[in-house]
Amino acid sequence: MAKKSVRKSLAKARKGKAAKLKPVARQEKADAKVLHGMSKALSKAQIEEMFRRFKAANPEPKTELRYINPFTLLVAVVLSAQATDAGVNKATPALFALADTPEKMATLGEDRVRDLVKTIGLYRTKAKNVVELSRRLVAEHGGQVPRSRESLEALPGVGRKTANVVLNVAYGEPTIAVDTHIFRVGNRTGLATGKDPFEVERKLEQVVPPAYKLHAHHWLILHGRYTCLARKPLCEKCIVADLCQWPGKTVL
Repeated sequence: MAKKSVRKSLAKARKGKAAKLKPVARQEKADAKVLHGMSKALSKAQIEEMFRRFKAANPEPKTELRYINPFTLLVAVVLSAQATDAGVNKATPALFALADTPEKMATLGEDRVRDLVKTIGLYRTKAKNVVELSRRLVAEHGGQVPRSRESLEALPGVGRKTANVVLNVAYGEPTIAVDTHIFRVGNRTGLATGKDPFEVERKLEQVVPPAYKLHAHHWLILHGRYTCLARKPLCEKCIVADLCQWPGKTVL
């Protein structure tokens, strides 16, 4: 009897746990469908309306990373890989107070930089990249951050996303940096579906109206960061919920 009672208790517990997981499971299933091309793409009119609303709600969106100049922006973005902007912003004031140019950063050295950014994930590799890219900027670009994607991506620790952020924020280029938030929002809403960030970026370049391209990646990042959350999207507060094609959304 005792064994039977234990089995019943365990079964009940498993059932309860499964019930609690159902909403998340439904969301993950819905996201999986989207990623496999089963979501309906937004129409041109819907996309126009989506960005019209984003602009009305936040006419001049800005990056949440704190920086002083193009160089410190580049460093902040490199440090933000697999880390939060808030976490980076806690570490960079002390770093930038000592080194706000490539020359100063190279002189500061890897050990000192590592000590200043040790609260950020992957800080050892990032410190090494920051110092090395600073040396390269001095040696190859006269201490200036280049305006070329190719030149930016040739720097240590700088990938396509980082280059896009620098080109957009520092130099006003209408580039779209696809991070995890934009990847999720693009796929969920039907704005731009793709199996990898590059595919989503290419689709966004094709569908985002020219008038909204300069600020598009900021609107989408902020939407993914504060509304279209990964685990529990706030559909009830979403200003584009009626346009969204995600099968897992909680409002119609």
